[in-house]
Amino acid sequence: MNDAAFFTIAPSPVGPLTLLGAGDDLIGLYFDDDPNGAAARRGAVRDDRRLRAAVAQLDEYFAGRRTRFDLSLAPRGTAFRQEVWRALRRIPYGQTSSYGEIARAIGKPAASRAVGGANHHNPIAIVIPCHRVVGADGSMTGYGGGLDRKELLLALEARTAKRAA
Repeated sequence: MNDAAFFTIAPSPVGPLTLLGAGDDLIGLYFDDDPNGAAARRGAVRDDRRLRAAVAQLDEYFAGRRTRFDLSLAPRGTAFRQEVWRALRRIPYGQTSSYGEIARAIGKPAASRAVGGANHHNPIAIVIPCHRVVGADGSMTGYGGGLDRKELLLALEARTAKRAA
């Protein structure tokens, strides 16, 4: 992977999104009020053209026309976090899972808190769907983008899934 980072800023129904790429990979997707997005842009070059496919897929997602992303992803994190992020990508569109269910899915049933930490450090919001993780009782739990965004994303997916059924 080429480490020269580039970024673009895309409008969305949940506010401006900063997309960060390196080589052919998407390595970050941050909400406008996430300080990690500002940090990621430092030293990166703005290049709207190279992230055009990712922006187009996000547009389709928000329009209810895309339920799976087809992007090359390279989130940076520990082996454990990578494992959790892979598990998050297996949560079906329009459905939710709990921290405990994710921990069991990765073969670490006692690691619910660690799964929560990995979820919190997900660098590619929306595409790696950490918004689909809820409390064991189905309650809305913390979300780095704010509970209002989490609820909006889940409602969008529920409406789209219902129309497709």
